[in-house]
Amino acid sequence: MMPPDYFNRSAETVAADLIGALLMVDGVGGRIVETEAYDLEDPASHSFRGPTARNAPMFGPPGRAYVYRIYGMHWCFNVVCDGARPGSAVLIRALEPTAGLKAMQARRGVARVQDLCSGPGKLCQALGIDARLNGADLRSPPFGMQISASNVSVSRGVRIGIRHGQDTPWRFALAGSAFLSRPMPAAAANA
Repeated sequence: MMPPDYFNRSAETVAADLIGALLMVDGVGGRIVETEAYDLEDPASHSFRGPTARNAPMFGPPGRAYVYRIYGMHWCFNVVCDGARPGSAVLIRALEPTAGLKAMQARRGVARVQDLCSGPGKLCQALGIDARLNGADLRSPPFGMQISASNVSVSRGVRIGIRHGQDTPWRFALAGSAFLSRPMPAAAANA
């Protein structure tokens, strides 16, 4: 289980600490291997211009899901954090599938394990995350989260797939993972 105040920290800290954590949705999931942090002062964040109907969960209590659609076709899953700085969240970009592989393969229509959750849209499709989970408490079913019991080597780099704030080094990844959405640059420093 996640400690009660685990998500009530800065998005940057939570994003780095989530690497290696276990994420399950109705018994399907795996180990988080890639995240990105966003906060209210970040021009790439959905919260940058203030609260809206779409981003309302980002301004709610830490430890909730913020689920939204991009390009009108893919769901993205974020964890809301930092109650002192509403508008903060961490995008879960990729995970290493470990449980419910057959369910993930059926949902995604692919067999290769490395292709199941190697991107935020793929991850949501594989885990069955959609609008019904927007605002849901991450400490309650259908979610199950557990922090990593061991130290992991975390790489840090710039975020990807955004137009603003591209140089902010708030992308975190499990060093050497074959399950990332895109490889980390060789120059990425350990967090």
